[in-house]
Amino acid sequence: MSTYEYDFFVIGAGSGGVRAARTAAALGARTGIAEARFFGGTCVNVGCIPKKLYTYAAHTRHDIADSAAYGWHTQTPPVFEWSLLKQNKDKEIKRLNGIYKNLLSAANVDIHEGHARISGANRVTVGDREITAKHILVAVGGQSFMPPVPGIEHAMDSDDFFELTSQPATVLIVGGGYIATELAGVFSGLGTEVTLAYRGDSLLNGFDEDIRTFFTDAIKSYTHLKLNSDIERIDTLGDQKQVLFADGSKQTFDAVLYATGRVPATANLGLADHDVRLSDVGAIIVDGNFETSMPGVYAVGDVIDRVTLTPVALAEGQALARRLFGGPEQRVSYDLVPAAVFSDPQIATVGMTEAEARSCHQHIEVYRSRFRPLKHTLTGRESFSLMKMLVDKETDRVVGMHMAGDDAAEIMQGMAVAMQVGATKAQFDLTIGIHPTAAEEFVTMRTPVDD
Repeated sequence: MSTYEYDFFVIGAGSGGVRAARTAAALGARTGIAEARFFGGTCVNVGCIPKKLYTYAAHTRHDIADSAAYGWHTQTPPVFEWSLLKQNKDKEIKRLNGIYKNLLSAANVDIHEGHARISGANRVTVGDREITAKHILVAVGGQSFMPPVPGIEHAMDSDDFFELTSQPATVLIVGGGYIATELAGVFSGLGTEVTLAYRGDSLLNGFDEDIRTFFTDAIKSYTHLKLNSDIERIDTLGDQKQVLFADGSKQTFDAVLYATGRVPATANLGLADHDVRLSDVGAIIVDGNFETSMPGVYAVGDVIDRVTLTPVALAEGQALARRLFGGPEQRVSYDLVPAAVFSDPQIATVGMTEAEARSCHQHIEVYRSRFRPLKHTLTGRESFSLMKMLVDKETDRVVGMHMAGDDAAEIMQGMAVAMQVGATKAQFDLTIGIHPTAAEEFVTMRTPVDD
């Protein structure tokens, strides 16, 4: 009989940790989990879920405006109440927190509420209690990064955004990635005047260049975009924030929000005390089996800084638990991970960018289509979609797909399945489209663009 209290102990009850704990328990492992903040992790509490709810709210404003073109008459201007949206969001998040706790309890996972840290070989301390476990998993996720700008204490991060009880009339958002662009769309859609400052010359670094150019141009229609821009300092001016930019200009805003990335939340876990190797950005370094440099200690999810997406953390946690406790073998592949940005317009992608494809394949064919969605032929809204497909000419396999426009994420999920099974351009061409939809464009693009 094991001398350990648990076969498996998880630090962090986010997506990856909960999936790993439930899988291990289902396979017969005595399992415990510790959570210091909130059940469900970043995604449920200050990420994917609340962000998508706020995105729906922002799009509702557009839908109301567009409805006039379809014969609807609104007798009075619509009124938006920020505090009511927050109240309803909080209610839903609380419900999800309870679901996560119930899922763990139903799986016979022991729940320990409190901060946990590794205190030695096969040992974890939660509060004043030391617990022993044969295997320990660190799945604490990430946290917002705030640069050391003078006056940064006057700014908020994306976590703070979801605690706002009233709507600022003006806001400066600093950053150019997922979170910055998504929250720019939310704020603007809900009626806030948005300025977006980014130190680069186009937004969404790492995405396909055509998508970046298209989106950077599109966002100018509803934000004041300041590219190649740095912040020198932030001061308070009454109830407002005065921002000094690197070019010497000053502007005043009701709020400043920094969305300059997230970093692994590896502080105060006892890792340094036990020589657990970390990367330059503080991510836990793991091998192909998610094991750290400390035997018996593993890590998955955003804390290892591979692909920081919720479904990836779920897959990693499940794969680890199955390997340790005898479940069906599961391999986590990072080659064709679909991703979406719930910005305005929405962006979704799977596979290689054009630059990556050209670096890996000798001959790449590029198919591209830009069009106004059918909906806006009546509304007159200057809203367009861009779709792009990359094909390895030698094998005819589709190696990359990208879209910016309405329903991009819903469309790209199906495209990811096709690419996962190795679909060729010929097979796309043989597929009959659903008309009239945007998705059919991916099976009707026949002529590659000039190289």
